[in-house]
Amino acid sequence: MAKEEPPSTSRDLQELQRKLSLLIKSFQNNSKVVAFMKSPVGQYLDRHPFLALAVLVFVAMSAIPVGFFLLFVVLTSLLALVGVVLLEGLVISVGGLALLCVLCGVGFVSLTLSGMILVTYMVASSFISYWFSPRPLTQQNPSVIFQLSTDLEGLHQE
Repeated sequence: MAKEEPPSTSRDLQELQRKLSLLIKSFQNNSKVVAFMKSPVGQYLDRHPFLALAVLVFVAMSAIPVGFFLLFVVLTSLLALVGVVLLEGLVISVGGLALLCVLCGVGFVSLTLSGMILVTYMVASSFISYWFSPRPLTQQNPSVIFQLSTDLEGLHQE
């Protein structure tokens, strides 16, 4: 026996949907977003939403390692001004290789995370559409199923 959800849950979901649609419209009406979406890159990402999600996750996740690398470059540049010029190239090269390894790892994690987000979205949306979809008429009147099955058997025999 399934419990009926209180009507306030449905109202809450409708209110949440309304707020999210207003938020999305405010992003879509932003002049910088409109300019980006008219560019070739924006149009390509619009046609490939999984890639857009992967790029978004990659950029968000790579901001901290890139920030640390830039801080590292500034600090080692200051040390180079003190007199460690030969060591500077080696240290930045090693740091660049370390950054490359971290960004490759972040790229893999962002693709994996994007895939998990996509699967979670598809599963959640199918569950929500199943739970909140109106029930078909056949569940209310079982004689319709019997009549339909006999009609189909008659067509099959002909």
